[in-house]
Amino acid sequence: GIGLLMGTTLLGNDTLIDYQKQVTNRLETQLENLRQKNESVETMANALEMDLNIQTDFNNKVLPVLVNNKLENLNLALVETNGYRFSSDLLDTLELAGANITSVTSFMHYSEDQLTGDLTHKLGWADNNTEYENTSSFVAAIIAEAIISGEMENVDLLAQANIVQVSGTFGESLDGIVLVGGSQDEDTARKNILDLQLLDTFKSHELAIYGVEETSAGYSYMEFYQKQRLTATVDNIDTVPGQLALVLSIDGKPGHYGVKSTAQRLLPELKISQGVDGGA
Repeated sequence: GIGLLMGTTLLGNDTLIDYQKQVTNRLETQLENLRQKNESVETMANALEMDLNIQTDFNNKVLPVLVNNKLENLNLALVETNGYRFSSDLLDTLELAGANITSVTSFMHYSEDQLTGDLTHKLGWADNNTEYENTSSFVAAIIAEAIISGEMENVDLLAQANIVQVSGTFGESLDGIVLVGGSQDEDTARKNILDLQLLDTFKSHELAIYGVEETSAGYSYMEFYQKQRLTATVDNIDTVPGQLALVLSIDGKPGHYGVKSTAQRLLPELKISQGVDGGA
């Protein structure tokens, strides 16, 4: 306002009017450019959405064909340690491949205060507190042994205390363990108190272990899993490529797959089946 007032006084009305016209023209040009850019961005967004819908439809149709009977009659137990649950697509894909998911175990978000007093007394912590670093590691060992043995008394106590949620049948003969890890940040990571003890117990029974996490995991467990020499790791298990990589890993193509820096490649090498006449 002061600038316009001074301009009126010093330059005269005609000069001010010409200046205002120039400013107006520039603003109109900028607005037109913005409108065109907005239209371009909107067109691009619509195209990307269409591509995504096509890709999703393609994935849903092709995945069942690629995994069909790959894991037929294999028994797998699934254990989740991050407390955030996981997409049901993982279970659906494993079942599409013919696997039998014998049990699903999820460690809930709990405080160490819940693992004190009467509960730990019933679990037998007093007789085992020199063997384990803390009560959570002790609980992880209880769960891992129960998945293998089928002994449910302590598992039921932990489920009642909302330390774990379980479904399915423990004690079945197993061909492998799918361990779902990763966390939102390093402060909430439980790999050293849960995953490590689970891995030690499962390894002692010579079970194949497949470590997976979702793409969005803020704090990745992949490097930790790889140092523990798991059979395979997949860092994008919430996606169709990740689920396919897991199935192929279990089917005999172990490796470290996904999209993060710890992955070796996106997928195991796929081979084209040859017909009797040599055609594809």
